[in-house]
Amino acid sequence: MKKLLQLLEEDCTLTHEQLASMSGMTVEEVEKTIRMYEEEKIVLGYKAIVDWDRTDREAVTALIEVKVTPQRGEGFDRVAERIYQYDEVESVYLMSGAFDLTVIISGRTLKEVAQFVGQRLATLEDVTGTATHFILKKYKEKHLIFEKAEEQERELIFS
Repeated sequence: MKKLLQLLEEDCTLTHEQLASMSGMTVEEVEKTIRMYEEEKIVLGYKAIVDWDRTDREAVTALIEVKVTPQRGEGFDRVAERIYQYDEVESVYLMSGAFDLTVIISGRTLKEVAQFVGQRLATLEDVTGTATHFILKKYKEKHLIFEKAEEQERELIFS
């Protein structure tokens, strides 16, 4: 069953027949196991990884380090839940080290991201500090390498 999860994570577009062949299971076992994974929230969803730099969509992604005061009996969970409710927030992770949460957000502009951090995130009651890092270029995500865009050939003129 672990093999099936790995195959789904690598390419969720594989058919049940392909998954059965690659995992050594029957098609019926694959269908039943996937249904169970979905019901038990082991598989949360299926997503395409898009290289937005190859499109005309303008967007800014930021990684924000957040320091918070944990709440008695709830730890960091209540603060994390408040943060992940915002539409701009793509991911929230509890971290070890110098800060408590990593928040990944996207916006249309640097200003929009800065306003989110300054007006919404930093003003939350239990947030004691933030540090924002803008992602300038993605090289690899979820084991997939972002290929370089084909460079246009330059015409050289010699005199």
